Amino acid sequence: MKKTLLTSLGVAALAVSGAANAHFQLVYTPDVIVEKPTNMNMKLVFGHPMENGHVMDMDKPEQFFVQFKDKRIDLMNKLKPVSWAGPENTAKAYQADYRVKRNGDYVFAVVPAPYYEKGEDIYIQQITKSYVNKGGLPTGWEQPLELATEIVPLNKPYQVFAGGTFTGQLLSEGKPAPGVECEIEFINTDIDMKGNAFGKENYREAPETAIVAITDQDGEFTFGIPKAGVWGFACLGAGPVTEHEGKELSQDAVIWVNAQEL
Repeated sequence: MKKTLLTSLGVAALAVSGAANAHFQLVYTPDVIVEKPTNMNMKLVFGHPMENGHVMDMDKPEQFFVQFKDKRIDLMNKLKPVSWAGPENTAKAYQADYRVKRNGDYVFAVVPAPYYEKGEDIYIQQITKSYVNKGGLPTGWEQPLELATEIVPLNKPYQVFAGGTFTGQLLSEGKPAPGVECEIEFINTDIDMKGNAFGKENYREAPETAIVAITDQDGEFTFGIPKAGVWGFACLGAGPVTEHEGKELSQDAVIWVNAQEL
């Protein structure tokens, strides 16, 4: 779960590395483009969306907010604990409702509590962003949120197309972070919003090893989106905090984008 620094930094590279069952923090809502005022129901789940395996317990997040234009709205009081079911087990997760009223971009961000991964004897903290747009009016999807680490999209994250590409810029303490390993996954099953559960069946067979991109000298990576769906990018160990309760901490940046058929 550590970031990988390259001795020679060129354009973003694609590779395969490690197992295909990467941890990913979700901030999920079924709709990312809406035309009318809408109550957005969001699920905050920590799991393995591409493998669709074990789900992990979430403690109460440190932060949860939405950024709309220049206004940041604290959503911690909107969080409600739920039990989330995966094919193998159930785990603690959260849900929240937020009413989208005005036209523009809504950037939802969660800073979860560090999660102890017993198998690796480290903590993981995945600072995660997802996006909703109302009315087709862009109002700041490309702006950073001044998080400890984050991926800033260089394509509209709610309007990416299968067969095209997505480019993101990784920042650590507001500065480009070169040579960092970024794992890539897609949500590979149905999500039951009412039942708080992943589906039992996968859409397709997951790759045997993790899909990986490495950020270039400007902290950027580009990935070709082969299929429509919900894609997640997790840049590992990119944050400035490297220890929690006397153990190694992987402070990761995560972003979710929705790819459509054109």
